[in-house]
Amino acid sequence: MAACRCGLIGAGIGTSLSPALHEAEGRSQGLDLSYRLFDVDRPGIPARLDEMLDGAERAGFTGLNITHPFKQQVVGLLDQLSPQARAIGAVNTVTFRGGRRHGHNTDAYGFSQSFRANLPDAGTSHVVQLGAGGAGAACAYAQLSSGVGRLTVIDPDAGRRDLLAATLTAGFDDARLTVAAPAELPAALAGADGLVNASPVGMHADPRLPLPAELLHRGLWVFDIVYMPVETALLRAARAAGLRTLGGTAMCAYQAAAAFELLTGRTPDTARMLRHLDRLLAERGSRHAA
Repeated sequence: MAACRCGLIGAGIGTSLSPALHEAEGRSQGLDLSYRLFDVDRPGIPARLDEMLDGAERAGFTGLNITHPFKQQVVGLLDQLSPQARAIGAVNTVTFRGGRRHGHNTDAYGFSQSFRANLPDAGTSHVVQLGAGGAGAACAYAQLSSGVGRLTVIDPDAGRRDLLAATLTAGFDDARLTVAAPAELPAALAGADGLVNASPVGMHADPRLPLPAELLHRGLWVFDIVYMPVETALLRAARAAGLRTLGGTAMCAYQAAAAFELLTGRTPDTARMLRHLDRLLAERGSRHAA
């Protein structure tokens, strides 16, 4: 079997399912694929992103996935960006080729494919998004690219809001994108068709609702890109209110499949990866319930 070394850099990623997902698809593709976690929250892992990239490249890794909080920070450490990664201003996949580091973004693809497959007839005249970080930038780019009429991005960090606006308005009509502080959320959401949660609120480390439940009005659809846990507080509240919902599992599988192809050069079976991720999440849920 051909050997391939990959990995993931991020914070608090000890429970990530990426190793199992990528290694299983690698075996199906006839690859001896190993996938290592570089969790900066664990002892012995260098906290500096440049040191981790240097070490992986010297060790012969074909590439790395990048997650929170490094998707935007990594951009300045790369030699080349794909057109989409440059337009988004964030990278979630780095490949090492011929002594050069190439940055890609598969999050936008994952968002678009998941939305198209699961909410194909959802209204998109006005969508409100929570989160302007690396994942938020990719989700915003995907929505503007797919024809969302107006997008309002809410984030408590003014620096993140301004960076997202400056990056995305270079490629899209300024009038279609608005960034705002959380105080403006009630007014923005009142007339919206949909809500996207692209913030880390709702993950295992922060399982709160990312907004007051009473703001979830009738006719609103909700897409929470968090996939661990599968059933977030936001999804539970939205379903209790009778709203259409979509969790983050499919987006995760689609973006992972695109990253797998970049890292290995092999075309993955996306449906198989989605089925495998569903099984992994079910097994994780069973263990937590036991």
